[in-house]
Amino acid sequence: MKPMLPTTNSRSHPLRRLWLAWLSLGLGVLLMAAPAMALNDAQQLVVESWRLVNQGYLDPAKFDEVHWRRLREQALEKTINRSDEAYEAIEAMLLPLEDPYTRLLRPDDYTAIKAANLGSEINGVGLQLGARAEDGQVVVIAPLEGSPAADAGVTSGTALLSVDGQSPQSLGLEATAARLRGEVGSQVVVKLQPPNGSSEELTLERRSVDLRPVRTRRLRSAKHTLGYLRITQFSEGVPEQVKEALQELSEKEIEGLVLDLRNNSGGLVSSGLAVADAFLSGSPIVETRNRERINEAIPSAIETLYDGPMVTLVNGGTASASEILAGALQDNSRSQLLGSRTFGKGLIQTLTNLSDGSGLAVTVAGYMTPSGRDIQNQGIEPDRTLDPPEPLNPGGEEDRWLHDAELWMEAQLDRDQDAQLQTKEDLQLDSAEDVEFKTQQNRDDP
Repeated sequence: MKPMLPTTNSRSHPLRRLWLAWLSLGLGVLLMAAPAMALNDAQQLVVESWRLVNQGYLDPAKFDEVHWRRLREQALEKTINRSDEAYEAIEAMLLPLEDPYTRLLRPDDYTAIKAANLGSEINGVGLQLGARAEDGQVVVIAPLEGSPAADAGVTSGTALLSVDGQSPQSLGLEATAARLRGEVGSQVVVKLQPPNGSSEELTLERRSVDLRPVRTRRLRSAKHTLGYLRITQFSEGVPEQVKEALQELSEKEIEGLVLDLRNNSGGLVSSGLAVADAFLSGSPIVETRNRERINEAIPSAIETLYDGPMVTLVNGGTASASEILAGALQDNSRSQLLGSRTFGKGLIQTLTNLSDGSGLAVTVAGYMTPSGRDIQNQGIEPDRTLDPPEPLNPGGEEDRWLHDAELWMEAQLDRDQDAQLQTKEDLQLDSAEDVEFKTQQNRDDP
């Protein structure tokens, strides 16, 4: 079936516009200006941060448990005249919440995150990190393609035990990520614990990594022409790049599509929703819940960019915004998922600009798939689990999982063609029997 491409842009649903007013950056983050306070600049940062968490944090019951107001008082009792003193006070204030995603982003870290969400280059080793729920252990969500970490064979789910001798659990998620970034050519020593192996120490040389979030090519077999679309993150320009890629594949008259979301750790939720529009017509994409209620599901647009057969590859590095897309495709029976269980990042953060150029990430909501599945710490189980070991180079010539997806797609196309042929034969038979019946009637009429 040749995919359909609309000639006009779809209009967004009012509910979508409402939610997109605050769903954005990182694992669903929003940029906004923080209010001014009548304090010295450093103290202002502490009060701004406390108030932003107090107003929006997803689990306000946690405030009583950690004596939240007292934490603000304790922070302001300290000598705070410089930004670094404010940062230390804020980090100490947030620590009792035990939420690694509610965190301060120092100016350099904040700049790096915004650059990544714009889809530009980054300097570092290419590890995308998350925190394991049961013990707070910092783990690898996925290595960036073409990065030093990917070249060294680092896989999703690997625990990061130390960075230049320092423990990530004591540093915190953002400080750990910051230590992995640095000047091109510099080195960092990391100690890693793979999911099913012994710990190892690696020396990685930092370099500039081109994010290249969208990649596509045509896959040819003896019987069918398939398209391959790989999305490695949901940065700002991804929806337009996906549109262009699907248009290019449409011109090549593909019969089916393999969508690859492996090692896609998320990004801008708004980009993930826009990409869902490419495949879903008027269907629910995601439900969200804040501290007050569960909100109505956000629907997709009516017009699609591709409505042909498809299959989607996922793995343990598929997280956040990419899990939103995968869950929507699965729950709406639009695409079967092949691979392994996804990461299980079902929380949404806002990201607020603070007055000195730093930022504050606050967990303000969670999301569920259209059928109401809460995937936080659970992930999404694929329709078909593919055999290990998992390929280290997704999309490459030796990618066995991609080959499995091709075979699955070709078998589906064969079944569809057989069904269409059977339907055609049945219609022809019905027509012949009808003609014979009418002929016999005419003979029987006096």
